[in-house]
Order: sequence, then C-alpha cells, then structure tokens
Amino acid sequence: MNTMRDNGRLKIAIQKSGRLADMSLKLLEKCGISLAKSRDQLLCMADNFPLDVFLVRDDDIPAFLATNVCQLGILGQNALLEQQANENGKYAELKEVMALGYGKCRLSIAVPNDFDYKDITSLSGKTIATSYRGLLAKYLAEKNVSADIVTMQGAVEVAPRTHLADVICDLVSTGNTLKSNGLRETDIVMQSQAVVIKNEIKDVEINSICEKLIARLRAVLRAENSRYIMLNSPIDSLDAIKAVLPGSQSPTVMPLQGRDDMVAVHAVCEEGVFWNTMEALKAKGANSILVVPIEKMLD
Repeated sequence: MNTMRDNGRLKIAIQKSGRLADMSLKLLEKCGISLAKSRDQLLCMADNFPLDVFLVRDDDIPAFLATNVCQLGILGQNALLEQQANENGKYAELKEVMALGYGKCRLSIAVPNDFDYKDITSLSGKTIATSYRGLLAKYLAEKNVSADIVTMQGAVEVAPRTHLADVICDLVSTGNTLKSNGLRETDIVMQSQAVVIKNEIKDVEINSICEKLIARLRAVLRAENSRYIMLNSPIDSLDAIKAVLPGSQSPTVMPLQGRDDMVAVHAVCEEGVFWNTMEALKAKGANSILVVPIEKMLD
C-alpha cells in the first residue's frame, strides 16, 4: 500500500493562514486545480490534478522539502533565505523556481525618530532586535558593522520603547506600523516576495507533474500581467503605432472590410496598458481602441 509520501502525487507546501496563504490557494485555483480541505484543515487534495497541498507554518516549509515530504513550496524569499542563513547549508539544495509577484515586502532597519542616524556605521555597538538574525548578521558583516542582535519572535517594533534594543530590523510593507511606533526606516536589508521553491525530484513521474504545474503557474502569471489590445490604425501610421504598443513584439495586422486606408491591429501586450498609452496611440491616429484582460495564455 502506498504511503502519503509516495502515492504518485505531487506535493506542495504553502503557508496555512494569512494573506500569502489566500493568494497562493487562489493562484492554484486559477491554474484549474479544484481543491478540497481535509477534516483537520491541514491538507488540500485536488480532485482533477495529481496534487496534494500541505498547509503549514511558513518557517516549516523548507524542512518539508528537505525531507521530501513535499517537492514544491510557496513562501516568502525572506523566510527561505533566513533558514538558509541559519542552517549551515542544510537547505542549500532548495532552488527558487519563480517569483510570484505578490506578498511583496522588505526587510529593513528602523530607528527611533530621535535616534542620531547618519549611516549604517551609526549602529556600531548598538543592540538590534529582529526575527531575522541570520539575514541581519550577514548584512552587518558585509557592512563591517559590529552590533548586538536580540532575537524576538513577534512585536519587534516595541523593542526600543521597552528598552530591549536601540533599533530594530523587521519586515515592512506600508511602513504604517513603524510610524505608529515612532520609528523611521533607514536601510533595506533585502526586498522580498512570494516565490516557488523546489527540491531535487528524482521520480520521473512526479517531476513530469511538477513541470506541468509550473507551466500552468507561468501561464497564469503571464496572463495576469498581460492585456489584449485591439485598435484600428491608418496604414500610414502603422509603424508609429506599433512602436507605442507596450511589450508587443509582433502584432497581428488585418485588413478592414471596405477600407483601403485602415487596418485592424491586435496585440498581446506584456506590459501595463495605461491611459497615457491609449492617449499616445490615439495621438498617432489609432481609433476604436479596446483593451481587455487575458484569462489564460499558454505558449
């Protein structure tokens, strides 16, 4: 009897709760995968694709891959790099497959508003509170700064007010939490976003399933970042209009029935199509401009 580990299904670990978890599950659904949760809410099994989704703590995801319980994982770059920095090469074999474009944040150093900060050397001899000891220690070493690091697992932003530390190093999204605690951002240690990571898959069948899923993920992300644009163009202005189309390499040009001076132009634009783009197209002579989202796109 096959165990859960070797039942011929690809397994992916994602964060069990929070915004990153919600967006990861929605991404899988956009790949056409229908998921049903188990009774303990820790496992989702797809009924139309050979995939099992494990819902775990984000800092446990690298271990699930390192022990081959799962072959893929979705987590923040910050979580992966912190584990790799702390585990002396234990997770070195885990590879980043693709960035997903969501869950964006940055790991930053922040100081109290009344802190006399000139540059990174101002932190020499100070105490820094963080949940990311490995990444912070590496950054300080690169800057030749010697400081004490206090590890905290939560509420890092209160450390200066409670005199646990002089400054902090924490994840920042909007910066509002820093401002509300009388802190200001000074140095960005790293930029982060959600990524797909994988281990070394030796099973040929599982690897084939993995490649199919990654192809679907790439297709969904490409479609989300692309737009289909249709317009009518004077033949004399065609080259100028093609030059304005963002991220389009080879638009389709078709004759318009009953018009010798105009053509229809259809293109997939892999960059943003904004009002100023449409206005620039109109200024070149284009009309009947229509921009629509793309649901799926597979090369």
